[in-house]
Amino acid sequence: MSRPTFIEVDGRRTRVRTDGDPAKSPVLLVHGIGRSMEDWAPQYERLAQSHRVIALDVPGFGFSERPRAAITLTALADGVAGTLDALGETRPVHVVGNSLGGAIAQQLLAATPERVASLALINSAGFGSEVTPLLRMLTVPVLGGLGTRPPTRLSAALFERSIHADRSVATKARINHALAVGAQPGAGAMLRETVLELGTPRGVKPQWRRELAAAVTRTPRPTLIMWGTRDRILPAKHINEAMRVYPHAEVHLLNGIGHMPQIECPARFADLVLPFLARADA
Repeated sequence: MSRPTFIEVDGRRTRVRTDGDPAKSPVLLVHGIGRSMEDWAPQYERLAQSHRVIALDVPGFGFSERPRAAITLTALADGVAGTLDALGETRPVHVVGNSLGGAIAQQLLAATPERVASLALINSAGFGSEVTPLLRMLTVPVLGGLGTRPPTRLSAALFERSIHADRSVATKARINHALAVGAQPGAGAMLRETVLELGTPRGVKPQWRRELAAAVTRTPRPTLIMWGTRDRILPAKHINEAMRVYPHAEVHLLNGIGHMPQIECPARFADLVLPFLARADA
């Protein structure tokens, strides 16, 4: 299996990882806000048996440099598309997005439908206003500014444990990695800028969600929707709106699972995603 490396995308250092046979159909893994490609680590080997797997640190997150432009969903999706270009991947990709990565995946479809073969939306942003108070507080004046400081071990541990229904998944290694990501220059400012663009103290803004939903319905693709019932970040009831936007989707509600099924129940996740990808390829 490969290791992460850095490439240049529009003059920025971007962290990427590729696995599997380059000749096979490509799968793109897109993580959530303030996160990194390590959120997909349990899936690399599983997916690479049948696909070319591309993972990246979304521009401005993980260890990738941020875009020069103001942070919008469009700018993040453009950075992802630019990464595919830099890797020479011009074929339509199966986009698997978790949390904010799900919204980025949908924006990629809305802006460049020719680049998207299918969508797998995992506990995805874009389907409701409710979101964890840990993110809403970043939009509050003064208090939000305090939240841009590097995380402490305690705050990193609390957030990692909030992500998973089974808190033992928040291992020491994952907490250490969260601390390393949070310590990157400008990480806190990038986090807050993204939250201010997409949300308010009341929750996720409705305007961009409406616009995105209208855009993706114009170019439908095979779609899988997956949600853990014990998601503390984006509640599972958002799956109802996701099903309205994607009435043709294959839908799976995972009982007792949190915000990142790909980590918390990796074998079950792969057992659902791989057959979906095979059908989409066919």
